[in-house]
Amino acid sequence: MKNKRHLALKHIVTAILLVMVADAARSQTDLKLWYKQPAQKWTDALPIGNGRLGAMIFGGAEEDRVQFNEQTLWTGSPRPYERKGAVKYLPQIRQLLFDGKQPEAEALAQQHFMGMKSNEANYAPDSTKWLKKVSAVVAPAAPGFNDSKWKTINLPAANGWEITPGFEGLDGAVWLRTTFDMPANMTGKNMVLSIGRVRDIDHTYVNGKLIGSAANTANRKYTIPAGLLHQGKNTIAVQVINFFDKGGLTTVKEKFAVYPEGENPENGVLLKSQWKYWIQDDNPPSYPRYNADYQPFADVYLQFPKQAVTDYMRDLDISNATAHVSYKANGVTYTREYLSSAPDQVIAIHLTASKPGSISLKALLKSLHKNFVTRKVDDHTLALSLKIRDGVLKGVSYLHIQTKGGKVLVTANNIAVTGANEATFYLSAATNFKNYHDVSGNPEAICKKQITVIEHKSYAAIKAAHIKDYQKYFNTFSIDLGKGVNADLPTDERILKFRETPDPSFITLYTQYGRYLLISSSRPGNGPANLQGLWNDLLTPPWGSKYTTNINLQMNYWPAEVLNLSACSEPFFGIVDDLAQTGKATASEHYGAPGWVLHHNTDQWRGTAPVNASNHGIWVSGGAWLCHQLWEHYLYTKDEVFLRDRAYPEMKGAAEFFVHFLVKDPKTGYLISTPSNSPEHGGLVAGPTMDHQIIRDLFKNCIAASELLGIDKAFADTLRLKYNQIVPNKIGKYGQLQEWMEDKDDTTDTHRHVSHMWGVFPGTDITWKTPELMKAAERSMHYRGDEGTGWSIAWKVNIWARMKEGDHAYLMFTKLLSPADVSSGKEKGGVYHNLFDAHPPFQIDGNFGGAAGLSEMLLQSQGDDIELLPALPSALTEGAIKGICARGGFDLNFSWQRGKLQTLEVLSKNGGTCHLRYQDKTISVETQKGKTYRFDAGLKQL
Repeated sequence: MKNKRHLALKHIVTAILLVMVADAARSQTDLKLWYKQPAQKWTDALPIGNGRLGAMIFGGAEEDRVQFNEQTLWTGSPRPYERKGAVKYLPQIRQLLFDGKQPEAEALAQQHFMGMKSNEANYAPDSTKWLKKVSAVVAPAAPGFNDSKWKTINLPAANGWEITPGFEGLDGAVWLRTTFDMPANMTGKNMVLSIGRVRDIDHTYVNGKLIGSAANTANRKYTIPAGLLHQGKNTIAVQVINFFDKGGLTTVKEKFAVYPEGENPENGVLLKSQWKYWIQDDNPPSYPRYNADYQPFADVYLQFPKQAVTDYMRDLDISNATAHVSYKANGVTYTREYLSSAPDQVIAIHLTASKPGSISLKALLKSLHKNFVTRKVDDHTLALSLKIRDGVLKGVSYLHIQTKGGKVLVTANNIAVTGANEATFYLSAATNFKNYHDVSGNPEAICKKQITVIEHKSYAAIKAAHIKDYQKYFNTFSIDLGKGVNADLPTDERILKFRETPDPSFITLYTQYGRYLLISSSRPGNGPANLQGLWNDLLTPPWGSKYTTNINLQMNYWPAEVLNLSACSEPFFGIVDDLAQTGKATASEHYGAPGWVLHHNTDQWRGTAPVNASNHGIWVSGGAWLCHQLWEHYLYTKDEVFLRDRAYPEMKGAAEFFVHFLVKDPKTGYLISTPSNSPEHGGLVAGPTMDHQIIRDLFKNCIAASELLGIDKAFADTLRLKYNQIVPNKIGKYGQLQEWMEDKDDTTDTHRHVSHMWGVFPGTDITWKTPELMKAAERSMHYRGDEGTGWSIAWKVNIWARMKEGDHAYLMFTKLLSPADVSSGKEKGGVYHNLFDAHPPFQIDGNFGGAAGLSEMLLQSQGDDIELLPALPSALTEGAIKGICARGGFDLNFSWQRGKLQTLEVLSKNGGTCHLRYQDKTISVETQKGKTYRFDAGLKQL
């Protein structure tokens, strides 16, 4: 009788599992972002990518723009980043910090301890000569100067003049002119001219007289002496000299105005937003830079005959990585399909029409880079060649056309298609980059080979290979949280309604979109995802679109292991391999230390030295944090070959650095990290909490790896000794977890970085085994608040989930999915129409951090057990998940209803003991490699 009941129960559970799998499969079919209109701006466009080639699809009916990137196109060149001899200033910097002289320590470090910039040695004489030349031109300042042929620009521009067509990436000298009408009652008074921040030098004239000049990025307020202005029209002329990055008149604290001295700007004359401009010289000497910038490659423009369009739709299907546009015009249904193929290394654009002979268009290649040319390769191929202005890289792109029916004409400027039944464009792109110290590649040969390979393939075959390749990654995981009332709305409308109306399937879409973006931007054999993944349309992208290593690069890979995309971590391991080499020189020259070190930013050329400013650029824990994720990969996969041959040597090198670097604090006697900082907060200090949490984690993991591999016992003993001497986490006067050695936290401080929470997540320095520290961390999180930039909110989702506060984690998730580009026009953290995360502006780490945050609500395995539904929000009362991964080498499928676990399957990939916990019950199961184990809601094995 007992066996019959057991068999019946087993059948019931099997049936439930089949329904769960069917529901998960259904949810996979709903994974589309879709819209009723073309993209109006870049953050409306839809991303595709194969790990190396990425594109943004705008989908216009009359003109379609496909803006594309190739992962290796950066400014700069191979070079040393470390500053020789910096180490001799280390003792002085430390002593100044011990003496409480932070400003003096920062000044000394800025002068002597920061890394080398590009072109640092040659810049000064070239710049002096160029500045003298452009500054000698003063004629445009004259009131009567004829500017009738000048173009116009809207000012101020918050993100610099680069967003203005014709100004993309522009550096140099530019003249700006406007006029304003002076009322009679203001004449005879001293007036103030307020034009806001200027990047970087200005010479400002009123009615031909120089009234002010400055060489910084501060707000400009200049006094116009009484008598210089007259009733009626007056002229303002500003020569702006911009060396790099944002240029022009950028932001204004008060008003863009002329007003009486000592009075409110509101009482003055507001300046017009439209100014005239003349680009005087756009070729200044290459400005010294700490880091290189990731660059856009070019654009494909598809220009169609003008027609009245109906039934327009644009979508991105993340279940098979294809984007689509469809519409009707003159009784014909037109469709376009876009994909970026990893097997064939091309971007494909496939055009069809319901009526034969209806496809006619012109295709053009254009680039923002000054040094680009297009040329005809053959009767079906147009090429574009470019050279980076500030760097050694060159790029080539081929646009190849295949048609059914119709005529094709290729010139040096475009490809014209007339009367075709079908048309398919194949886009290839490559650079001369081979690795961070070799730029001897042949991009022309690479493009030619890629096009030659696909010339005799059908589009159907290329698409099938692309989908098969993509889905081997994507289909390892599925999730179904149920369907909300807004599930059938366009994506931009769902964003607006998400916080007011439950839409659990939108969370499913967002989570799977994070996985889609990781697969599309990080594939084995290519480089890692940068601050914008693979996608960037600006020559001066935000923060250089580089690799920021005080959280952002690491956050990009938070979902990789747990959401069954371990293979996508390979590019991350690749950059760690490189940095472990380049970081040796920085460790030696700056700290006189063995091993390797990485500070808070790196780029294509793998610089590891301190950059930007001493108050935040001297942060020594980047390499150790990268090593945390190497160890995590081992914990998830139990791959001892990876641990022995790749991870452990790099972990050991990072630990060797800290064994040397840690010094005794003269006040407490503990070992501390100094000089360093709590990332981007509080300046250069001795002993930030985050550093100590990361260093302890590194030492602990190295010790465990040493024991597991049976090597380096003496070194492990050294680490044990040092581990116990590192200053512990401290609880401050407000009951908070201290961010620094000193108890100086401000309860009103809402800084975006919550760095001292590292020990809660992603680390394990603070767990529920130390409840007093967890409570202190929770207190700190309440003080820091729930607002923030996109990635900061994503981090908070994970922290609150790790604290097992599911509803608070979900609250943060709703903020992460709030609209970034609101009707007021002011951007904030959240998501854009295409679900890209907003810092603002766009940073992809929030997408990845958010996807990881959902997994943290549903499963945690950082301790001894695999805990099911540890932070399930009350808003997600039912769901099913398949393929979520746990440390120890286990894949889990499970479902829940009314907030309670229903079914559970565990696949053991490596064998060993599996400890499962749900609510107050814990069980242990001895497993065999490759075997699946089933359990009921009470964790009873079936």
